[in-house]
Amino acid sequence: MRVTAQAMQSTRRNLVRAARGLFVKKGWDYTTTRRIAKTAGVAAGTLFNYFDSKEAIAAELISEALQHAQEVVEQRRRPGETVEEELFSLIWAELTGLREYRKFLPAAAETIFSPLRRLTPGSPGESLRRKHLEAVERVIARHYVELPLPDLTLQLYWTLYLGFFAHWATDDSPHQEDSLAVLDQSLKLFVPLLNRTSERKKKRESHTQRSHRRPSSR
Repeated sequence: MRVTAQAMQSTRRNLVRAARGLFVKKGWDYTTTRRIAKTAGVAAGTLFNYFDSKEAIAAELISEALQHAQEVVEQRRRPGETVEEELFSLIWAELTGLREYRKFLPAAAETIFSPLRRLTPGSPGESLRRKHLEAVERVIARHYVELPLPDLTLQLYWTLYLGFFAHWATDDSPHQEDSLAVLDQSLKLFVPLLNRTSERKKKRESHTQRSHRRPSSR
């Protein structure tokens, strides 16, 4: 019997829902693809028709939370905010949306975002990294016209972000006040880099324009 697109979508949602419950209640190591499939009421092999691994399912959960947070931030954005304020709001909103997943996020992040693991196009880690950086660049584009950002600038940001993410995921301070302070300091390190990048590009463009205006000597 042919499986309809609607039935496939329903099975996919059931798998994600089952994984979410197991991740939140039981943690990362306990939650295997076999247990996810059993909880969702499907055969173990069926899961792999939808997801390559439990990392891929976790990435979908994270992606959904980030997408929702980004939409909320866009709706609440106030005129006159600085780039630092907008980035702070974006990052904190994303992490607030992930708060219920903190039980399994540290272990999941070690696997999904491991610096020793090559992030190939389409991999769960690379997909999440790209979506987050796209949201960051949209914020920056409202304040700077010098896009796309240099690869080195993006890499420095991502390294800074992962360090902050690791701190936040295990922060037990009241209301996560320590993480708020670390995020504030992290952005104070990153935003001046944007300013310097912008100034260097303006200087190069000015030099290029002067060169084009200079009459050639014969």
